[in-house]
Amino acid sequence: MSDFSREEAEASIQNAKDLVIESLAETMDLYGVTRSAGTLYGTMYFEGDMTLDEMRTQLGMSKPSMSTGVKKLQDLNVAKKTFRRGQRKHTYIAERDFFKFFSDFFSDQWKREANLNLEAIDKAQMQLNETIEDSSLPEETWKEAEKVHRILEESKPYYYWLQNLAAMLRSGELIDAVPYSRKQKKS
Repeated sequence: MSDFSREEAEASIQNAKDLVIESLAETMDLYGVTRSAGTLYGTMYFEGDMTLDEMRTQLGMSKPSMSTGVKKLQDLNVAKKTFRRGQRKHTYIAERDFFKFFSDFFSDQWKREANLNLEAIDKAQMQLNETIEDSSLPEETWKEAEKVHRILEESKPYYYWLQNLAAMLRSGELIDAVPYSRKQKKS
C-alpha cells in the first residue's frame, strides 16, 4: 500500500468523484437532460444540498444556467428544494436512490406514451368508423379505412401492456420481480 500525502489523497478522491460525475452527465441524455444539467446532478449527488451560488462557484456556470438545470432536474423529480437552517437562499439536493429515479422517470414516460397514443387511436378510429359506415364511398376507400382501423386496433394491446408495465414499475412490483444485489456479480 502506498503512502499518499493528504493532497494526493484529496486529489484521488476528487478524481474518483469526477469520473462518476462525467459518466452521469454522459448518460443523462437518456432522460432528456443536457450534459451541463447532468454534471450539476452528479455534483449535487456527491456534495449534498447546495445553493445556486455554491453550484456556480463549484462548476463555473452562470446562475441562469444553474437555475435552468435545477428546474429541469426538479421537473424529473431527481432534485428537490431543501431547507438549511439559517440559510435564506434556496438549497437543492439530488435524489440518490437510482431505483426511485428510474421508476419515477420511466413509469411517467411510459404512462404518457401509452395514454397519448391510445387517445390518438380512439380519435382516429372514431373518424374511421364514420368513413366505414358511409355506404356512398367507393369500396376501395371503405377497405382502406377498415384496414387502417384494424392496424390501429392491433396496436392497442401494446399500449395496455405499457400502461401495466408503468403501473408495476411505479408500485415497485417490477423492481421486486427483478431482484438486485448490493454486491456486483462476476460475469
